[in-house]
Amino acid sequence: MSDRSTRRLASLQEALTSGGTLHLREAAELCGVSEMTIRRDLTTHSSPISLLGGRLVMASYPGVTPVYDLTEQEANHYQVKHRLCQHVARVIEEGDTLFIDCGSTLIPLLSQLSHFRELTVVTYALNVANAVAGLANVRLVLLGGLFYASSQSFGSDDMGAAIERLGINKALISAAGVDCERGVSCFHFHEVAPKQAAIATAMQRILVVDASKFGVVRPAYFASLSDFDSVVTDDEQAASREGIAVSTVI
Repeated sequence: MSDRSTRRLASLQEALTSGGTLHLREAAELCGVSEMTIRRDLTTHSSPISLLGGRLVMASYPGVTPVYDLTEQEANHYQVKHRLCQHVARVIEEGDTLFIDCGSTLIPLLSQLSHFRELTVVTYALNVANAVAGLANVRLVLLGGLFYASSQSFGSDDMGAAIERLGINKALISAAGVDCERGVSCFHFHEVAPKQAAIATAMQRILVVDASKFGVVRPAYFASLSDFDSVVTDDEQAASREGIAVSTVI
């Protein structure tokens, strides 16, 4: 950790020692840097400070529980996610129909889809749809329903049935938690049905996850590790410590 990062985190920790929260904007002003710099400090260095819903709080503060924020997740481990997606792009074939779920892990993949002549993307995520909608080579199938702003995604009672009617070559699945005994999980219960339907329907099921998710259990269980044909990750040793067998390490 750089001296400047250390000093910034120390200042923020001092500001939070009496309890309460500090808005990300206020934290940036206090340290004289950008909000992105504060995000980077928190996501790349070990710290007792958590960033929840745009506010900083001590992780030990009573009542603190994980809250999913897509913007924060996109900043977490971005370089690792980019490398994971570079590998995933190499297993995509011309003419594939891809199921891409919501979240931040697979976002770096979307800019690489323009290299193909023809693909179909099936998704329930608005950010995924927006990223591929302008690509002339991609046919987009956007599954609608009730919109969940925190994850930029849709959910509906009949989404699973709609997915099962499609011919999906590869289901590209991300997760917020991967545990050897308790399986693969995410934050939001409305994601369970589309993920499970894609896993059940696709010819090939690929779990794409960085090592920070190993040994973590989130509220919404949706699959066991045996449901996937391959697991693409960045740290075989971390996976091994958790008893997780991986297929590809980037």
